[in-house]
Amino acid sequence: MKILIADDERDICEAVRRIVERAGHTCIAVYDGALALEAYERERPDLVIVDVMMPEVNGFDLCRDLRARDARVPIIMLSAKSDIVDKGVGFAAGCDDYVAKPFNSQELAMRIEAQLRRVRLADDGPARRSRAVVKVGDMEVRLKRNEVLVRGGYVNLTPKEFQIIAFLANHPAEVFSAQEIMANVWSEAYQPDSASIAVFVRKIRAKIEDDPAKPRYLQTVWREGYRLGDESMIDGQR
Repeated sequence: MKILIADDERDICEAVRRIVERAGHTCIAVYDGALALEAYERERPDLVIVDVMMPEVNGFDLCRDLRARDARVPIIMLSAKSDIVDKGVGFAAGCDDYVAKPFNSQELAMRIEAQLRRVRLADDGPARRSRAVVKVGDMEVRLKRNEVLVRGGYVNLTPKEFQIIAFLANHPAEVFSAQEIMANVWSEAYQPDSASIAVFVRKIRAKIEDDPAKPRYLQTVWREGYRLGDESMIDGQR
């Protein structure tokens, strides 16, 4: 598979290239955000790795631009900053994973493979085989097509946002804690904290809810967690 790395530190690009090629993938390296956008349009990679601090276009803006072009390509963000604020900004911009520098080569390789595996197996995973379509009120989750529709209109979700919705859709109206969602959606190589889950929930609600402050679909159950719809909305699908 083809992986694009964008980082203004050439030694980082070379380190990532070695990791990627050792795993049998092709690596395209560029050294600023503007070149990354050009390379993405030209190469259409299967996964993108972006550094936060880059000239021309920084990693957060690059991530937003990539998401505007492709809602599904996995994006891993690299940063020397690892505090929760920066992670929150990264996830809000649309990244699927966040790796702090300096990184462990084996860990980065596992995270890359985890993202690629989710892309390859999106239509074949056991969670998807349980049913093809789940309806929650006037929301339709098409599990085998990786699609979400609200009142017939397609919702532009990132891969990780869809994975969260898909997991909850396979258990409509059931409540799951942030920790349970993390355990089922993320790989063992990376487990975000509950604050990161809250960022994803906020992003998803902004896309699927008429009023994100009063969600109908992705609901919060106080002190327990989240659920997709309630009993009145699932029409005997459990």
